[in-house]
Amino acid sequence: MDELSIEQQKALLTRIAEHRDKSAFATIFSYFSPKIRVYGLKYLKQEAIAMELVQETMMKVWRKAHMFDGSKGAASTWIYTIMRNLCFDILRKQQSNREDNYSDDLWPIFEDRLASESNEQADATLSDELLIYIETLPAAQQIVVKEIYLNQRSHQEVADQLGVPVGTVKSRLRLGLQKLRGQLEDNDD
Repeated sequence: MDELSIEQQKALLTRIAEHRDKSAFATIFSYFSPKIRVYGLKYLKQEAIAMELVQETMMKVWRKAHMFDGSKGAASTWIYTIMRNLCFDILRKQQSNREDNYSDDLWPIFEDRLASESNEQADATLSDELLIYIETLPAAQQIVVKEIYLNQRSHQEVADQLGVPVGTVKSRLRLGLQKLRGQLEDNDD
């Protein structure tokens, strides 16, 4: 697609905002979607997620076009800000999902070891063995893992107890679970 001048971009966005002009939106979409896709591929690393970024960004442009104020900046700046914020949201969601998966990955290792034991015996063995591994963690990680998994406290409760931000609790938990997983896999070999 040919380049759109700053004034053309502004005029198209104004037509979308004031008249819900589908033709103007199609032009904006055709112009910006390849640029958003490239940005998405660079930061999100997957075609499908990059295309999701394109769709979400352009949908938000359509829905919120009335909020664009040409006196505060260029249309491209406004669209790229939407894109960047959505990209950050996707990255945060991916990071959160990865953190959740660390603890989920530990249990299959234990289940394989305990498959032949009775339930009560397996629970006792699991608790004893897990405590031994937890005791090898650095103190800060040990406290967080014990509080969250053994005492079933929330991230926020642990953060309040320790006087640290929730993000610090999550980082300590993630690092602790990574170390536990490594220890369990090493002992499985």
